[in-house]
Amino acid sequence: MKEILGKKLGMTRIFRETGESVPVTVIEAGPCPVVSKRSAEKHGYRAYQVGFGDRHQSRVNKPLAGHFEKAGVKPSQWLREVRFDESELEVGAEIKVSVFKQGEHVDVSGVSRGLGFAGTMKRHNFSGANKTHGQSDRWRAPGSIGQSSYPSRVFKGVRMAGRMGNEKVTVLNLEIVKIIEDQNLMLVRGAVPGNRGGLLRIRLANRR
Repeated sequence: MKEILGKKLGMTRIFRETGESVPVTVIEAGPCPVVSKRSAEKHGYRAYQVGFGDRHQSRVNKPLAGHFEKAGVKPSQWLREVRFDESELEVGAEIKVSVFKQGEHVDVSGVSRGLGFAGTMKRHNFSGANKTHGQSDRWRAPGSIGQSSYPSRVFKGVRMAGRMGNEKVTVLNLEIVKIIEDQNLMLVRGAVPGNRGGLLRIRLANRR
């Protein structure tokens, strides 16, 4: 298991040697300093707490500042736990984009863009209704959502209008097209969830 934190920078396209145009998402992946360790003996599982992104000292409260100072690393904008089983990492070490290789496949998790309140046609791909039988103002309505006299209620899980987006989404098996180590950049084929500048979690795919 290899895992790293990153930030979505945007999308572009690159060309392979064969001339094929490949749409890619540019991700700033790492470096992620190890702030603390989770051991199986003490915590019941094995993981590393890592930071990502720069954060000014004045924007960190005293307990968190002491946490970073104890590890000997600069304050980070995000703190997350990651699994990294290939080698034993010490506190203060950095996980860099170089742990991944071109051609590997990764799973990318992030928070999707929040689209606000949306109707059923946009949110659930409903087809709508025809302008007929006297319904000239119900083209985009969901239609009936309940039953008749029995059971006289709306079942749980009925698809209706509501908030759309702003949920955790994981895109599986994205190919790493290119690694630029000196700039901490990873180019993956296809789109990843979230806005530009959003936090991403990138881990080695295991569902191929």
